[in-house]
Amino acid sequence: MVGGQRRRALKQYQRNFYAHNAAASKAVSNDTNDAPQHTREARQRKHSSFEAGSSGRLNVSSTYYTVPRSPGKRHRGESEHALEIIELDFATLNDLSDNLQNDTPEFVEFTKQKRTEFLRLEGRGDYSQNICVCGEEDAIYRCQDCHGSELFCHLCTIRVHERQPLHTLECWDGVSFYSTTLKSMGIRLQLGHASGVRCINSLPAFNDDFVIIDYNGIYEVGLDFCGCASAQPHVIQLLRARLFPATTIDPKTAATFRALEYFQMLSFESKVSAFEFYKTAARLTDNTGIHVPKDRYEAMLRMMREWRFIKQMQRAGQGHHPEGIVATEPGACAVLCPACPHTGKNLPNGWENAPSEIQPRFLYALFLAIDANFRLARRNVSSDIVDPGLNHGYAFFVEEQAYKGFIGSHERVVQELSSCSSHNAVNLADTRVSRGLAATGAGTIDCARHNFKRPCSVGDLQKGESMRSSSDVSALNISYDIACQWSKHLWTRMSTFPHRYHIKHDQKAITFLVPKFHLPAHVAKCQSSFSFNFTKGVGRTDGEAPECGWADINPIATSTHEMGPGSRRDTLDDHFNDWNWKKICAMGLIFCRKYNFALTEVQERINDLIDFEASLATDELAKWRKDIEAWEADHLQPNPFESRATATMTQAAVRLALSMAEAAEIERGSNMSLHDDISPSVLISSGLELEDQQRRLDFDAKMIGQHATDVQKGKILQRMNALRRRIDTWARVQLLYMPSVSRLRSPDDIATETKVSSISLFLPSSLPQQVLCDDRLLKYEWDLREAQAYDTLNDLRTVLNLQYHLYKYKDAFIRGQRANTRANGIINNTEHRIDMLSLKYSTSRDALLNLAARLGKNDGWERSLKPLNKKTDAVPLKHDDGRTVGQQSISWIWKTLGSNSNELGLQDSLRVEWCKSRARAHRWQEEVQLLREEMRRVIAFLDWQAGWWEKQGPRRAFSSQHVREGALAYAQRQAHLRRKMAVHFKSVWAANPSWQEAPPLTVHLHSQ
Repeated sequence: MVGGQRRRALKQYQRNFYAHNAAASKAVSNDTNDAPQHTREARQRKHSSFEAGSSGRLNVSSTYYTVPRSPGKRHRGESEHALEIIELDFATLNDLSDNLQNDTPEFVEFTKQKRTEFLRLEGRGDYSQNICVCGEEDAIYRCQDCHGSELFCHLCTIRVHERQPLHTLECWDGVSFYSTTLKSMGIRLQLGHASGVRCINSLPAFNDDFVIIDYNGIYEVGLDFCGCASAQPHVIQLLRARLFPATTIDPKTAATFRALEYFQMLSFESKVSAFEFYKTAARLTDNTGIHVPKDRYEAMLRMMREWRFIKQMQRAGQGHHPEGIVATEPGACAVLCPACPHTGKNLPNGWENAPSEIQPRFLYALFLAIDANFRLARRNVSSDIVDPGLNHGYAFFVEEQAYKGFIGSHERVVQELSSCSSHNAVNLADTRVSRGLAATGAGTIDCARHNFKRPCSVGDLQKGESMRSSSDVSALNISYDIACQWSKHLWTRMSTFPHRYHIKHDQKAITFLVPKFHLPAHVAKCQSSFSFNFTKGVGRTDGEAPECGWADINPIATSTHEMGPGSRRDTLDDHFNDWNWKKICAMGLIFCRKYNFALTEVQERINDLIDFEASLATDELAKWRKDIEAWEADHLQPNPFESRATATMTQAAVRLALSMAEAAEIERGSNMSLHDDISPSVLISSGLELEDQQRRLDFDAKMIGQHATDVQKGKILQRMNALRRRIDTWARVQLLYMPSVSRLRSPDDIATETKVSSISLFLPSSLPQQVLCDDRLLKYEWDLREAQAYDTLNDLRTVLNLQYHLYKYKDAFIRGQRANTRANGIINNTEHRIDMLSLKYSTSRDALLNLAARLGKNDGWERSLKPLNKKTDAVPLKHDDGRTVGQQSISWIWKTLGSNSNELGLQDSLRVEWCKSRARAHRWQEEVQLLREEMRRVIAFLDWQAGWWEKQGPRRAFSSQHVREGALAYAQRQAHLRRKMAVHFKSVWAANPSWQEAPPLTVHLHSQ
């Protein structure tokens, strides 16, 4: 019932709306066709007016006037011709708002109540009495920040707000409220004494215009310092009142602790800039521009920077160090990853000597990921002298002076060019555009498994992603998107480093890998040699941890881009620390989800491998297992993941073989060619080419669509005529070798066929069974069709891989309508190419089915050349309904390799696929073991850290008893927090207690 009323009201509204638009357009148009007939000869203008009629309808009246030919001013009364008034009915619009809302009357009533209450709050409401609750004065003051809207008198307001000097007040003047301040009412903030106690020797702030920045406004307050003989310095008095001073001498500005903490947390989550936060507070104070607060933006920046540094030092325990900040070691303020191995913190005693059968060594490997971010560039503004950093390598950025000195000493070293896939990060390292930039970006080293920034792992890039800027590594598994190039001559380059940065690489098993997302852009050899999926002992690590971190930090680049060097480093250090802390807080749920998923996946992958091995020959399987184990032990051995079937079957190779065979027949005198220029094999090969040209022409004709230009139509017609003539010439020769075709095609069929693509060529594979054909022709077409099918699959794989990377490139780099339109055009062309290749393959396979029946072939060829379903089979190698490489089942087109021997090619394809299936099972098995060890390490690290904080409490001897108490309380609070986190993580993981089982999981595989 209600729905019907809404529809009828909406239809009525539409009719009236269209009528109104038509009338308005007619009324305001300069067209004079509906002007009075006798005025059309002169230049006319029209004046229209709209007004509501007494009946609730809209009246539109129009008046025409003549524009005089002279440039003099026209008088309104000249040549006016009034038209009749048009009346439009808009009465139904009054009720339309309710009809368009939710059907429930409660919602409509609630909306009306909100509008009413908003207006009611503009007045005094329930407190319209003139006398305050104290009964002494009129109640005219109301606080916007206190709970409720009660009104008080002057004295009661002062009494209530003695401890709330930053509230905003309103005063009732008999008609409306106007804003006022507590300072104007005489309230003063006394420091150095208990609340409500006035100092007998109070000292007003300098110039008595002290400004306090809070999270909800900027306030000018009356502030008095304590002037007693035992009074603390002004800065200390402010800090004890939780006010952070902007200067140390005669401070005139301070920010509340809650304001600084609020902005810090807000910047972590929303990446809001200090300018935006300050302007927000200023507008909350006055949004009219009449009483603009005094500008304290520079002071705000200074206070925030000092706040970040002090809180960082406090959270790192440096305030408890006996020697203070000066004793801070490099990286000591960075939040560490509790799941990574830390000697003496979360590793068991004697782990380095444990037998590998009991505790596999890969469980204690350190996974590092290196990457650079060019969005974190910094303009060439300010300098380290003008804007020095407070952190000197204490957190994530390396110590700047030593770093720049080292980079400067290597400026003349020529960057080695990439021999892989023309990596711009390498080849353009010395040519990257850096005009106006002091740093072109930042390079980092992350924890590759848990996405943590590593201590002292961030440095500014002076040129491109230079491979010498990230060489401070000490790891077992190192991931880098150009690792194939970066790992070359690494130890030679490292020999030029300061000795403390050297790695004893001859005593470590260091593995270089390429992140999974970046790997497809590399050449085929790198894709197998640097793959996480094929490398033993890495689990399901993907190496893309830095990219996840960049997604979080990139929004802050708009602010840091214009900062000085010190401010930028301190700001990014703070954000990186917060990123690490958030990862720790989420570890309970993250590990729970990963572990449960890994347990499911490992069993599925093991079952797949067992089923696969059951269909393989035992002797071949043993040989393959020996090869892959040898490669895992020594990567200098032949890579089992690379195909060894090098003799590929192509149409060109088959044509050459047939031509050589015909040459041998001519030498022997047994050649049966019936034409001087065209042999039987050339006839079949030419027929396949004509068939392909028909297919191409048909696709191109469809692509130009129904609205083709004359030029496009002309080109298509020229191609059709040329192809028709070639088919006609070929068909005459065909009759020499296949005279039976004359019964299937009349002499005029080729000339009269409307569509050239529909002309039947009557190749041997398309002849009916009852039509005789020379076996040699059948054999020739079989060889050429088989090669054509393999060629087409190879082309299809190439185009699918191209399309995959086009999509990835478009998503990552293409912005704007013009660029997206062009990119979509290129992608559409690849889609048409895939359609054509799919049809070509299906045609070749259908021909092979017909030829196999006539030649008596077995079905062995069908193992490699399977039916092609474009939707499910013609998909990129990385495409499998959103599943990762470790989970996916690869389409058969990526397992088929053409070779001179189908059996050899099939065995090689099976070997490679078995190696990948085994790798998937082993990687998931390793992932389960790694997750168990990491979960154990997290608990152990938190327990160690809790004990460390307990030792920090009494570590430093403070002269003040109150400071000692505070230091001990802070250390105990931190220790208690770590223990609570450990208990919480255990409770989250308790749903699957197998994570605590020891020794680590061992799955018995056939391939072990």
